[in-house]
Amino acid sequence: MNFVGLSQDMRIGGLQKLTLIDYPGKLSCTVFTVGCNWRCGFCQNPELVIPDRFNTQPNLSKDDFFRFLNSKKGLLDGVCLTGGEPTINKDLPNFIKEIKSFGFLVKLDTNGSNPGMIEYLLSKGFLNYIAMDIKTSKENYSKAVGTKVNLNNIQKSIDLIKNSGIDYEFRVTVVPTIIDENEIKEIGRWLFEVKLIAIQQFQNKKTLRKEFKNIKPYSEEKLKKLSKILEPYAEKIEIRGI
Repeated sequence: MNFVGLSQDMRIGGLQKLTLIDYPGKLSCTVFTVGCNWRCGFCQNPELVIPDRFNTQPNLSKDDFFRFLNSKKGLLDGVCLTGGEPTINKDLPNFIKEIKSFGFLVKLDTNGSNPGMIEYLLSKGFLNYIAMDIKTSKENYSKAVGTKVNLNNIQKSIDLIKNSGIDYEFRVTVVPTIIDENEIKEIGRWLFEVKLIAIQQFQNKKTLRKEFKNIKPYSEEKLKKLSKILEPYAEKIEIRGI
């Protein structure tokens, strides 16, 4: 299997030891991987995207993480893998395989840029839940993420997830200047007949590009209006972060 990998050895840039919200319905921990192949200006984890510029915390060794995980057997249900972008790491399958050996469920957060990795993980039964971020409509994707995007790969990932047979969701962070009524409708038409679309409130306290700190998040009323537009395209719509 050929992977579009940017790094051979995955680095752990953070660990949230307990979360009640990252894995729906499960008690879990969240592992933050270092590095990302995109440059979304509104990203809330800039220290993980460009670690050399935002070197604010030491990495956690895999040995330390697995010692922690071993101590949580019977206490936690699962592990969430987020970033950064986990799928750029060629050793991600081995990392997940070891997590599974401890008896934990695994949820993957991804930008969908590496369908080969997603397909491999699904084929091995390594994933129990997958969440894919949809940044905007097809037409404006590369502009939104700050680099050229292969939309064929994004489409492949969407199709893989929709047909995976496991729990999944698609997430849209609604950033003013990027997402409006027209964009959200195009996203809905693109995804069409999915289980869950989660609208996420944009947070401007910490962003990759400083100009996004000056953008005021949408009101709760506006988020509800956007969610209403999406209703014909998904079984369920959720609003998060308000």
